[in-house]
Amino acid sequence: MKLNIVMKKALRLVLLLLGVSAAAFFLVSISPIDPLQTNIGQAALGSMTEEQIETLRQYWGVDVPAGERFLYWLSDAVRGDFGTSLLYRRPVMEVIGEKAGYSLGLMTFAWIISGVVGFLLGVISGACKERLPDRFITGGALFLSGTPAFWIALVFLTVFAVELGWFPVGLAVPMGVPADQVTLWDKLYHACLPALTLSVTGISNIALHTREKMVQVMESDYVLFARARGEDPRSVVLRHGLRNVILPAMTLQLGSISEILGGSVLVEQVFSYPGLGQAAVTAGLGGDVPLLLGITILSAILVFAGNLAADLLYSVVDPRMKKGGEPR
Repeated sequence: MKLNIVMKKALRLVLLLLGVSAAAFFLVSISPIDPLQTNIGQAALGSMTEEQIETLRQYWGVDVPAGERFLYWLSDAVRGDFGTSLLYRRPVMEVIGEKAGYSLGLMTFAWIISGVVGFLLGVISGACKERLPDRFITGGALFLSGTPAFWIALVFLTVFAVELGWFPVGLAVPMGVPADQVTLWDKLYHACLPALTLSVTGISNIALHTREKMVQVMESDYVLFARARGEDPRSVVLRHGLRNVILPAMTLQLGSISEILGGSVLVEQVFSYPGLGQAAVTAGLGGDVPLLLGITILSAILVFAGNLAADLLYSVVDPRMKKGGEPR
């Protein structure tokens, strides 16, 4: 039984990776962006000979049909070779390994902060239904949920970096400092504002979802019975509220990895942070298909891992779930 579940999960992962890689490849292929004009420039192309231009076209694979290029890439990727980045002129996995070190730190910080803060705000809001704390928290969460991540990033950049000068304007390390002289504090200092911005964008969904679950719990029969027995309101929240809303909140938090990934692309662009998000945008605009596909594969694996962890969490904690994570 366990072997069948593992095989099903593995098959889903394979189909997911195949689907997202094919979609990303063909979307780039039908894009009107010309990689030669984008990366070389029209003026430089005008000064080149036909032989030089043909060499560049072969390097970027412009004349090779899209389907044939995808099959070539897929055959190499199955063997673990994701090719060479056309922009960085380095192996794709080497570039991803360098960029992932920056992005994963931001996303981990944002994921933890948004989950903890969103959960606490949701519990407080649900326990204080239709009172001032509930209205304040709900209003703020609704405002954040409808606000684009790049706008929040621009506001934070303008206020905390430009006006107040508390944080650097951008980049991951100080400008003009040799790499061997950059300290851990320098990296943390430059990552603080992007990470804080990214965490704010993920608070609203968790807070609103937790609030709704908390309201349902507080209006349930067993909570009404506990209140009728004279149980302290704080005890009701801690003993009955938290125990029943923490599992749905954790599941939602594990499923929010895709939102954190999407938000990191915009936040990294605003703060010029050299992570996977900025590399993905650069690869897409520059026609660097191998790098874009490598980042797409990694993103799909992270999202799949988050959803799989949510299924496993339910199967372990909730006795009403099967071992495979599916309801009876």
